[in-house]
Amino acid sequence: MNPVATRTPAKSAQWTVSGPPLAYLVVFFAIPTLIMVLASFRTPGEFGGLAPLVDETGKLDLNIDSYTRFLTEPVYAQVFLKSVWYAMLTTLACLLLAYPLAALIAQSPKKYRDLLLLLVILPFWSNFLIRVYAWMIILGPNAALARAVNGALGVFGIAPVPLLFSSFAVLVCLVYVHLPFMVLPLYANLEKHDQALLDAAQDLGANAWQRFWRITFPLSLPGVYAGAALVFIPALGIFAIPDILGGPNDTLIGNLIKQQFLETRDWPFGSVLSIVLTLAALLLAGLAAWIGRRAAAPGAARA
Repeated sequence: MNPVATRTPAKSAQWTVSGPPLAYLVVFFAIPTLIMVLASFRTPGEFGGLAPLVDETGKLDLNIDSYTRFLTEPVYAQVFLKSVWYAMLTTLACLLLAYPLAALIAQSPKKYRDLLLLLVILPFWSNFLIRVYAWMIILGPNAALARAVNGALGVFGIAPVPLLFSSFAVLVCLVYVHLPFMVLPLYANLEKHDQALLDAAQDLGANAWQRFWRITFPLSLPGVYAGAALVFIPALGIFAIPDILGGPNDTLIGNLIKQQFLETRDWPFGSVLSIVLTLAALLLAGLAAWIGRRAAAPGAARA
């Protein structure tokens, strides 16, 4: 049998399977990214957009003015750090809320798990913006929640505080939107744990906290890392929630990018902000993957 003829059908089958996804990534990710990188070195047009690539003298109009602007004006770095802070708070809150919920689902009888998982993903059945606008009603000044909170504050002599159009509203909605992305990876991990390990630890005298901290939590770290990445990265670049529920001091990096492309029409600077956001997301995703590999390495749990 000719080995070359044998390898040819195998390669053909491999390209048949991997070719369409690869083409999709090239067309809808790689090429737009290259266009954005090129646009970041261009000059804004007189009426917005991009100036001609070749100027009147026949020279390429490429520069680093937009990068210099980002590095020399501290307000943009402050907005970026604020976005990172909001994303970190969202990730931490989602982890604290999702872990017990995922554990409850994983420990429930099998006949109830599908129903509980359905309730977790049920919000995805409605439009994202509809769910965000619903929080405007929940947090509105005449809503029961606002009245209850301000009534409790009034007992202690504290002036009423607005819940809507505030950092509180932004964080609450960020957690609400991204919570299922933390629950599902955690459930997928916790559901696979061997109950015999916990029973053995209990027989050896470990209490409930020791069993959780020494066995359950270390084994669930891959799910924690996956959920953290699924929450942190989209929360870092989101713009709709701060636009709708946030106040004047709640502008995040996603809002800046939207403003540069749609309002200011400074496409080169918007491209720079997009590149910075993309690099930060890739760096954080790579860091999470590296930590996950180290945690899953043989001997890591014993160390």
